[in-house]
Amino acid sequence: MLDSEGRPVPTGTQDAAVRRLKVLHLILMLGETNGQYNEHCLPLIGERDLSISTYFVPRLTPPSEITMFAGDGTLRGFFRSLGRALDADDYDVIHAHAPQSGVLLLLAVLARRRSRRLRRSLVYTVQDSFYDYRLRDKALMVVPLATFHRVIFCSRSAYESLPRALKWLVRDRWRVVQNGADIDRVDRAVAAAPVGREDGRFTVLSVGRLDVVKDPFIMLDAFASSVDRDDGGRLVFIGGGRLGTELEARIDRAGLRDRVTLRGLIPREEVFVACAEADVFVSTSNGEGLPVAVLEAMAAGCPVILSDIPPHREIAEDAGFIPFVRPGDVEGFAMQIRRYRAMSSDERREIGRLCRAHVSARFTLPVMRTATDAVYLETARPAVPHR
Repeated sequence: MLDSEGRPVPTGTQDAAVRRLKVLHLILMLGETNGQYNEHCLPLIGERDLSISTYFVPRLTPPSEITMFAGDGTLRGFFRSLGRALDADDYDVIHAHAPQSGVLLLLAVLARRRSRRLRRSLVYTVQDSFYDYRLRDKALMVVPLATFHRVIFCSRSAYESLPRALKWLVRDRWRVVQNGADIDRVDRAVAAAPVGREDGRFTVLSVGRLDVVKDPFIMLDAFASSVDRDDGGRLVFIGGGRLGTELEARIDRAGLRDRVTLRGLIPREEVFVACAEADVFVSTSNGEGLPVAVLEAMAAGCPVILSDIPPHREIAEDAGFIPFVRPGDVEGFAMQIRRYRAMSSDERREIGRLCRAHVSARFTLPVMRTATDAVYLETARPAVPHR
């Protein structure tokens, strides 16, 4: 058996490959839109022995197959719940997904008697490009980058965004595991809901946090520039964030209240249906890791217009049918929106079909899982009886 680098896996580690891996995920806030829960936990129920330790009080109750250790939003509560989790089992992998949880996990592990053995099980995922993190989080991230047994980057672009000094710090412990879309879940959601619009209005969709990095104001301005007074087009935002109030005010000032809808945070299945119903999905983002929202829109058969940033280029490699626009270029996005509106519905459906085929070939959860398992097997130990 070979690891993710093509090297022979030690015999002891191969034992882990023939049994279900025991994985503890550290998730700061467990909620409907949490990517770690939706990509690393829900689809793998029955295939891994899964546990979750949270910092904040969870906003949902996971299925009974997932063991839950809930924090209460305080440091003391987090360390207490994490301590219970570490006492409960001997995990093959302990996986942190945020700079804060990476630092807190290391502190908790160092305080335990078996810290050396536990440290070998530590895996950290960099979920975004380095330049997108706040200064505090960049500083915190140095700790897991320097100390964890394996560091996963959600895209090649995320790794390449690291400063040279941090690449040197990570050395050869890094691996790239590209994000994937849960295509089966998308299909179930779309099949369970009637898809289509009786009014036939051309619909532009934007899914993501309402924050500076995602640049919803550029999205609004581009849509406003693309529409004619009588064309009936509309724009739908899905997602919440601190720019929501200002975005509402700008919609009113632009006189677009009857054309622009802010749906806020909605269940994930409803997001998939919205993607299937939309005529085009637009991302005006200034930075990403490898955006799952884009992958899910493509999986739902929706054409996409993307800002010209490395993670979007990584998604669209060899996909010449996906247009790119320079970040912040209002008229560039407006021109592409007008181009899609001028197409027939059959033309848009054909581009959507190509988008889905592209994601299905490269960015699915099974592909992501295979790559993740290869990394996990580099950390996994032979089963040790719990004492």
